[in-house]
Amino acid sequence: MATQITKRLISLLLALLLVSSTLASSDAPFIVAHKKATATRLKPGIERVSVSIDIYNQGSATAFDVSLTDDSWTKDTFEIVSGNTSISWERLDAGALVSHAFELDSKVRTLFYGAPAVITFRVPTKAALQEAYSTPILPLDILADKPAEKKFDLVKSCTSS
Repeated sequence: MATQITKRLISLLLALLLVSSTLASSDAPFIVAHKKATATRLKPGIERVSVSIDIYNQGSATAFDVSLTDDSWTKDTFEIVSGNTSISWERLDAGALVSHAFELDSKVRTLFYGAPAVITFRVPTKAALQEAYSTPILPLDILADKPAEKKFDLVKSCTSS
C-alpha cells in the first residue's frame, strides 16, 4: 500500500516537473513576485510598515502592460506615508526585475494578515490579460507589546561555561 502511494507521488512529481519545464521553455513571460513587509515602531502609538515588492520575469518573452496592485492595506488601519499601493510599467523584458516600495503608518493595534499583491500583464499571443500573485507576507503584529530584549543573556551564558 505504501509503495503504491509512493509510486503515485513520484509519478505525479515527474509529471509536474515535465509540465513546468515545458511551460518554462515556451516562448512566454513567467512572472514571479516576492512581497515583504517590515514594521518599525516610530514612537508610542505609531508603527511604520515598509513594503517592498520585487517582480521578476523568469520567462523567455517580454510581458507588456505590467500592472501591480496591492489593495490589502485597509484605510481604517493604515495611512499611506510615501509611495502608492499600485503602479504600472510599459514592459518587463525576459530576465528583468522591477521593484516597488511604499510606506504606511498604523495607529491601530491589530494582528494584520496581508493578501498577496496582484500583477496583471499582457502576452502578445493571448487576448486576455494574464494574472500573477506575489508571495503573501507573514502576519504583522502592529503595536504589539514587545518584551524588552535581554542583551546580556549571551554574555552570562558564555561566562558561566
